[in-house]
Amino acid sequence: MEFARRVVKALEVPHTQEEGASGRMQFVSSDDLLPVPLEQRTWTAFSYVAFWGSTAINIQALGEDIQLTACSIWYGVQTSIGGTCVLVMLRAIWPSVNDIPNSMPLSSGTNTRDFMCFIIFWIISLPFIWPPVHTIRHFFTFKTIITPIACVIFMIWCIVKAKGVGPIIHQPGTLHGSELAWNMISGAGICISSLITLTTNSPDFGSRAKYPSAPTYSQLLSIPFSYGAICLLGVIVSSSSQTLYGEAIWSPVDLLGKFLDDDPSPAARFGVWFIAASFIVAQIGANISANSNIRRGGYISAIVGLVMCPWNLMSSSNRFTSYISGYSVFLSSIAGVMAADYYFVRKGHYNVADLYVTRKGSWYWYNYGFNPRAYAAYIAGIIINVTGFTGDTGTPVPTAATHIFDLSFFTGFGVSAIAYYVLNRIFPPPGAADKFEEIDVSGYEERMTSSDEDTNSKDDNIEKESSSAV
Repeated sequence: MEFARRVVKALEVPHTQEEGASGRMQFVSSDDLLPVPLEQRTWTAFSYVAFWGSTAINIQALGEDIQLTACSIWYGVQTSIGGTCVLVMLRAIWPSVNDIPNSMPLSSGTNTRDFMCFIIFWIISLPFIWPPVHTIRHFFTFKTIITPIACVIFMIWCIVKAKGVGPIIHQPGTLHGSELAWNMISGAGICISSLITLTTNSPDFGSRAKYPSAPTYSQLLSIPFSYGAICLLGVIVSSSSQTLYGEAIWSPVDLLGKFLDDDPSPAARFGVWFIAASFIVAQIGANISANSNIRRGGYISAIVGLVMCPWNLMSSSNRFTSYISGYSVFLSSIAGVMAADYYFVRKGHYNVADLYVTRKGSWYWYNYGFNPRAYAAYIAGIIINVTGFTGDTGTPVPTAATHIFDLSFFTGFGVSAIAYYVLNRIFPPPGAADKFEEIDVSGYEERMTSSDEDTNSKDDNIEKESSSAV
């Protein structure tokens, strides 16, 4: 029992110890939930460019051209992909790794070799969950440097090896009219669905901005450029593979494996090793950015990602695409509620102090900490897409439901936002405003800034007194 108590104590989240803080406030606040201290707001505009530039580069973006990363379950999916990178990297060093005998049953969905590589990547990823968000920006800067170099080398290598960019680039379109339009909409929806995790948890990184404008234009420009460039690179690489092997290989890891099957020279093996190692860095960054921003939550995601056997989810591209689309159904509704509350209900007004107050009448207490309006709006945003989601899993549904599901992000976001706004007009919450103004009505930020200045002033005075005494 004593050991169990020690484990629980070690896992316990330390609560605020601010002077005069009530027991209730200590219960609802911790370092992860309190406003970010000024000294930890270190992300500049370049930090956000590096973040999005590095996030765009991952195996899914290269392989699926229009799919990126997104959840605890998604942590396991990305780890599974990272395991395939480990396999290729190890094969480049020790080719015999590919021939490790299998001792796992068919029902496991994997084999000894692949599971070993999965575990290696899983273990490699664990230390990267530990650093706080305000310091992890250095990793994204490193990733932004190393992974684009690897991707460009990979693309040039494929073009040279195939003596051109391949036939896919020059193939005429096979879809026309409304069929083409809905396929484009569906593809864009999958792309947005994959980004929804980063959309809903963007405050984890936005709150680290050194100045208010740091995340604005940097993200507005870097997101479309980064994802557009990596998608184009993926198409060119896959097109080259069709010339080389008679079929388009959309997974860059599978293509690297094909290079190793061709009895490569030592230089070619080193090239494969370098590219695979860079892809490992890319996958670790994908997991950090999308899935593990708070230390304890990150390690919980890692454990869930291990026990849910993600390789089974990756066994079919249709199953994988359905999962991404379904994921958007649930998170787009959350995003709709968040946006409606900030822009249309409270109109930019917020109350930082009340975030840590558990008393009736405070802005965010609602009904014993639950906001029925938000839950009702969230469910409404899900319901509109349920029929289409059922059809995406193979069940026949009306065409209209399929088209609605193709727009699942927009329909989920829009319906939940409208429902939330209407419910708040009928049942106005504390803090509802008539005029838009971005302001903390509690003055918490001003007090924190003033306290920081007072602390610096005291430190300066002490330093001056010490110098005078000397």
